[in-house]
Amino acid sequence: MRALGTDYLDVLQIFWVGVTGAITPATLEAAARLKEEKKIRALGISIHNRARAGKLAEDSPVDLFMLRYNAAHPGAERDVFPHLATRHPAVVAYTATSWRKLLTAPRGWDGPVMTAADTYRFCLSSPHVDVVLCGPKSRAQLVENLDGIAKGPLSPDEDAWMRRFGRAVHG
Repeated sequence: MRALGTDYLDVLQIFWVGVTGAITPATLEAAARLKEEKKIRALGISIHNRARAGKLAEDSPVDLFMLRYNAAHPGAERDVFPHLATRHPAVVAYTATSWRKLLTAPRGWDGPVMTAADTYRFCLSSPHVDVVLCGPKSRAQLVENLDGIAKGPLSPDEDAWMRRFGRAVHG
């Protein structure tokens, strides 16, 4: 906080919370103290283990979950999102393009291919996702992504197509 010249952090983010590490009871207690002292406003984690994320969503002081969520990896819909109902922590989706795999037709696919904007719309169409991380390489890509997102939530037909495409990409 000294280095940033601030009295508090909006989010203290703990990255790559594993199956057993990084977010111990002692870590959660320390974060709770920092919140009580108004040194942090929220505790966030990035987590790949969806079962653990679901449990933490139900009964922990974690305020923000950064989760892998995309058309090729929609498992958060089953393992995490149902557990958000009681506390409503924020959700940040990452790897929307599945490391660009969703931007290329998989072997045997003869239909349309998703654009980066499509992948962001997929994530943001979930009522559980508050933010999706975006990584354009240029201003033109950023404008293209924002124009695509401006189309709003997916239609049922778009959702079905993207899910079929995601399953084909995932294998």
